[in-house]
Amino acid sequence: MAGGLTGALAIPAEAQSANPAPQPPKSTAPAKPGVDAKAQVLPKLPRVDRLHNLDFLFGALKAAPDDDTAKAIEQRIWGIWVVSRSDTANLLMLRVKTAVEAKETDLAIKLLDGIIKIRPDYIEAWNRRATIYYLQKDYGRALADIREVLKREPRHFGALSGLGLILQDIGDDKQALEVYRRALAVYPRLQRIPDLVKKLQEKVEGRDI
Repeated sequence: MAGGLTGALAIPAEAQSANPAPQPPKSTAPAKPGVDAKAQVLPKLPRVDRLHNLDFLFGALKAAPDDDTAKAIEQRIWGIWVVSRSDTANLLMLRVKTAVEAKETDLAIKLLDGIIKIRPDYIEAWNRRATIYYLQKDYGRALADIREVLKREPRHFGALSGLGLILQDIGDDKQALEVYRRALAVYPRLQRIPDLVKKLQEKVEGRDI
C-alpha cells in the first residue's frame, strides 16, 4: 500500500501463525469414540473470552513501554482477529491468501464475498476485501468495507490507518488527521502514523508560533 503502510488494512504475514490465546493443557482423558481428539483438547474460545482477551490486550497495547513490546501485543491482537469461529471461513481465507499471492484478485474478492455472506461478523473478511479494493483504487467500496470493520471493532488500528490513507488520497487531509489521531489513541506506537500526524498537523493547523 502507498506510503509504506502495505499492511495497514491487511493482516501482517507474521500474524498468520499467531496463537489467538493461550492453549489449555493437554487432557489425559481418553478421546470419546467418533470425536476428534484434538477438538477435545483445543476447544474454540467462547465469544466472551475472545472479547475479554482483546480488552486486556488493547489495554496493554496502549501502555506498552517500548516498540518491541507493542509489536508483540499487536501480533497477539491480530492472532485473535484472524481466526474465525467458522472452519469453513478459515479454509476460505487460506484460499483468499493463495489467490492474492497469485494476483488473482477477482477470485479473492469472490471468495471474500462468500465468507462475508456466511460470517458477516468476521471482521477480517471485510478488512481483507477493503485492502484489495484500496489497491484497485476502488475507494468507494473500500470505504464501505472499512465502515463495516469499524462498526464491529472501533479499535481496529489497521482499518483506521487504511481509512486515513484513503482520506489523504482523496484530498481530505483534515479528516485524515482526525482518523490518524484516533488510531494513535488506540495504539500510540503504531508505526509511521506519528510522522503522518506531524506532517498533516503542520499542513492543516499550521506550525506552532
